[in-house]
Amino acid sequence: MVLAFIATFLFISHVHTRVELFLHPTKTSAYQAITALSAFGNGGMFGRGPGEGQVKHYLPDARADFVFAVAGEEFGLIFCGFIIIIFAAIVVRAMLRLLREQNLFVVLAAGGLIVGFGLQAFINMASSLSLIPTKGMTLPFISYGGSSVMAISIQMGFLLALTRKRHASDTS
Repeated sequence: MVLAFIATFLFISHVHTRVELFLHPTKTSAYQAITALSAFGNGGMFGRGPGEGQVKHYLPDARADFVFAVAGEEFGLIFCGFIIIIFAAIVVRAMLRLLREQNLFVVLAAGGLIVGFGLQAFINMASSLSLIPTKGMTLPFISYGGSSVMAISIQMGFLLALTRKRHASDTS
């Protein structure tokens, strides 16, 4: 695995550039990462107010890939913490429900759906905070975009269908 990463880093220029931007954001032109971090700094604890943020005018894909940075500037650290708690609660609640499930198919299918949901939220928030390299991934239910909202809605519908309580009288 480590050898594969090293080979990818050395021989694929796009990967090399992305890793360099992540490791040395001020040395190269990591415009998105630096702008997103400055948005969190501008927002402070309570934010500048709804619609008062300026980063959305300068940051590419602010309404989709960096919506967490916009929320940080306009609503502040407390609101961003609340968003993180909501996503964590959804994932933990689903996992706790799966611990009581007897059907292996339901456990595997619903587990995959909730892990995908949680990872998508984590990757979006972590890349906005420059904890990981930037990725073009939306924040579930919050980012703008019809196809992303539709896909997440279908995914959560499947999860709800798989984890609903079944009564003894149900034949399926």
